Amino acid sequence: MSMDLRQRLAEPRIVLAPGVCDALTAAIAAAAGFEALYVSGAAIAYTRLGRPDIGLVAMTEVADHVARIADRVDVPLIVDADTGYGNALNVQRTVRALERAGAAMIQLEDQTFPKRCGHLDGKAVIPAAEMVGKIRAAADARQGAATLILARTDAAAIEGLDAALDRARAYAEAGADALFVEAPRTRADLARVTAALGTLRPLLANMVEGGKTPVLAAPELEAIGFRIVIFPGGIVRALARTAREFYASLAEAGTTEPFRDRMLDLAGLNDLIGTPAMLALGKRYDA
Repeated sequence: MSMDLRQRLAEPRIVLAPGVCDALTAAIAAAAGFEALYVSGAAIAYTRLGRPDIGLVAMTEVADHVARIADRVDVPLIVDADTGYGNALNVQRTVRALERAGAAMIQLEDQTFPKRCGHLDGKAVIPAAEMVGKIRAAADARQGAATLILARTDAAAIEGLDAALDRARAYAEAGADALFVEAPRTRADLARVTAALGTLRPLLANMVEGGKTPVLAAPELEAIGFRIVIFPGGIVRALARTAREFYASLAEAGTTEPFRDRMLDLAGLNDLIGTPAMLALGKRYDA
């Protein structure tokens, strides 16, 4: 599966990888035809804990979550592993666990712990040399050469964009297969990233509605020089708005009737999640 992603990144077309928060949204996204999916650490915190992305989710929770998604869809998964949950040895354990769970690409970032969403203020980063060691450890730990390491730097907000670009170059030299400079502030900054790094490794752009970076469409990002674009929390924001409106309607009306044209009925949901096919499969094994 991960080799498919490596081969896909060698092609000229950009990879659009929407964020997913669970196996259901992954199945829906896969059915829509996306060639990769992004398992967002923030989305896991939002939906599993109902809490912000401030380092509350454990590595084992992410690995279990990824395993459930990988069991449901046959699409390469780009997995957000935050800081690797510790030092270089923790990074190695994280990489092995996520690779076993089904990750095609594992993202590691250079924030201090506890980390926070890359589009929140108040971030801090570890020394570049420490992150270089963590990237080397990650590359050594993977069991299959097809598993890709994505190195993210959050240094632009703390040390400036030039420093972030220098860090990204060092992470590429340490063995990262793709690079992610978090939270450029303008389109011109996005173009600076690709001009500086585009010949080194495939570059990822992170589109966060209401975040620090201007939200551009995939074709424009492709023209700038990015190879992957993610919309990590978009599905959660869409679900949260719909849920808020649904519960408000139910509380006011005492029935789901006013909302039903915006819902699937039971048959529609069963079709979506494959209930008829699963029941038919089960009959093959009946006594």
